[in-house]
Amino acid sequence: MLTKRFFSKVIRSKTVYKQQRRNLNIGFWSHVEMGPPDPILGVTEAFNKDTNPKKINLGVGAYRDDEGKPFVLPSVRKAEKKIYDSGVNHEYAGILGVPDFVKSAQKLLFGENHEVLKSKRVVSSQTLSGTGALRVGADFCHRFLENKKDFYMPDPTWANHIPIFKDAGFTPQKYSYYDPKTIALNFNGLVNNLKSLPEKSNILFHVCAHNPTGIDPTKQQWDSLSSVCKDKQHFVFFDSAYQGFASGDVKSDVYPVLKFIDDGHQPIICQSYAKNFGLYGERTGAIHIVTNDTKKKDEVESQLKILIRPMYSNPPIYGARIVSTILSDPELTAQWHSEVKLMADRIIGMRKALVENLKKVGSKLNWNHITDQIGMFCFTGLSPAEVDRLSKEFSVYLVRSGRISMAGVTSHNVEYLAKAIHEVTKNKEQK
Repeated sequence: MLTKRFFSKVIRSKTVYKQQRRNLNIGFWSHVEMGPPDPILGVTEAFNKDTNPKKINLGVGAYRDDEGKPFVLPSVRKAEKKIYDSGVNHEYAGILGVPDFVKSAQKLLFGENHEVLKSKRVVSSQTLSGTGALRVGADFCHRFLENKKDFYMPDPTWANHIPIFKDAGFTPQKYSYYDPKTIALNFNGLVNNLKSLPEKSNILFHVCAHNPTGIDPTKQQWDSLSSVCKDKQHFVFFDSAYQGFASGDVKSDVYPVLKFIDDGHQPIICQSYAKNFGLYGERTGAIHIVTNDTKKKDEVESQLKILIRPMYSNPPIYGARIVSTILSDPELTAQWHSEVKLMADRIIGMRKALVENLKKVGSKLNWNHITDQIGMFCFTGLSPAEVDRLSKEFSVYLVRSGRISMAGVTSHNVEYLAKAIHEVTKNKEQK
């Protein structure tokens, strides 16, 4: 017969089981809070919900043609066909990536005959686009640099720089860069900041087409920055996301990298192939670490492999094959050069058109900073309140810092955009 003792055990077991279930339900992730929304994704979401046929999205960080459509480079299409016809397999790449891509990435950045390549003192690896290169580089720096505390970045910088270096173990710090009063480079403040930092500080520079301001130092200013960093023995880390896409000239766009190396610096350089090859979703990038000789190159390379192996083991091959196919074929290379210049020229043309239309609609403000800036992004000088009016009254969407993606401006919407900007800034003309 079943006894009271038996039933009491059953009841206790069920109670314990329910309690355990409750503990599991509220347990491991109960302390995780909702993270802040991405401001750029918020712009796109608001744009998508808007039914105004004249709506404009100036938040997206990807190139668009004059019809507002994604642009696949014809040279990329030819490379894809060439790859398919060759009957390649889908085996793993090595830890450092597709060898032909790595060689092509080196030649694109440094030039085929640069001393660092001839002397074999640069370590290079394929990465998961520019973001992956930055994370690998940040982790490598924190593992091996003498100064593991602070990493100095321009104010402002690409938003993702901050969490990348923070998650690698550094404390992100700012140096003077943008002057909101003049909507231009605060060069004196920048130089003074670099001079005032402790020796052997870690400095991040944008190579060209500074994101988000579109404001770059001149070549003469880069020369001075190299000299200051050398005098202070600062470690220099370059982010190159727009080579060729800024001016249309791949060599001119990497002037600071070559200048710093020629001056004796041993920087890290991160490359992205998202913008200049249109390979946004293929996550194709590279990291380059300049060393002092071949022996040190081999030692650094061995440690780079050790760092990458448990992180993602090896990178994807498709985008790398596209880039190496183009850059190893003289005809496709020439075509790519013309296409990247086409993209750069369209952006430059839209800057001019926007300023011309602002004058045409009657704006008396000085908009020269729009054409003085370079690359995909433009710091307009618009205030958060003016940005809010643009979205609410004119269905023009951008982030509240006033940064616009010039890729969203076309010959079809530039006049409407100019009228909208004029309407929300007219009160400034009276001050």
